[in-house]
Amino acid sequence: MIDLYSANTPNGKKISIMLEEIGFDYKVIKVDINNGEQFKDEFKKISPLSKIPVIIDQENKKTIFESGAILIYLAELSGKFYNSEERLEINQWLMAQMGYVGPMLGQHHQFHHYNPGKSKFGEDRYFKISKRIYKELDERLSKSKYLSGKNYTIADIGTFPWIARHEWHDIGLKNYKNLTRWYEEISDREGVKKGFAFMDENEVPPKPY
Repeated sequence: MIDLYSANTPNGKKISIMLEEIGFDYKVIKVDINNGEQFKDEFKKISPLSKIPVIIDQENKKTIFESGAILIYLAELSGKFYNSEERLEINQWLMAQMGYVGPMLGQHHQFHHYNPGKSKFGEDRYFKISKRIYKELDERLSKSKYLSGKNYTIADIGTFPWIARHEWHDIGLKNYKNLTRWYEEISDREGVKKGFAFMDENEVPPKPY
């Protein structure tokens, strides 16, 4: 059994999707990040940087924080979505998500979605970067079925929930045909549908149109 400490965010959804895809039993423990629950001493014992998600693998007595590390751990444990032939490419695209795609789209959310009108510089900067991310991912997916190559991997699982907030971005996912093709294909996976709805059974990935 895996205990998943999480919130209904893109980083949180990465892990619920992965757990559904590999078929592991898990229990969700909601962390109320809007009310600062992640900063409480009890949570910091398992998440030293006060971030979600965190998993506790009860069977193996392991606690893992940081979503990218959790994806790698679960992939190695299950033997899925982290094949040795593409591992170098997988690692590069997963780290690109962790260090670039997620943080930059997250800043775009802060300035454009949550706090519009407070900083024209911030809104313009992160809109421009986010638009570039869409273009770069689209270019990659014009040459490759999935981000790391021909196979669906943890790089795709890590990136998908961020693109699933495309309605917040106001960039127009439908204008990027290769990224849209990738998004629609992943949206149709049963594990993705179940994992996406891990905190709201009625939630579905928004259509690109």
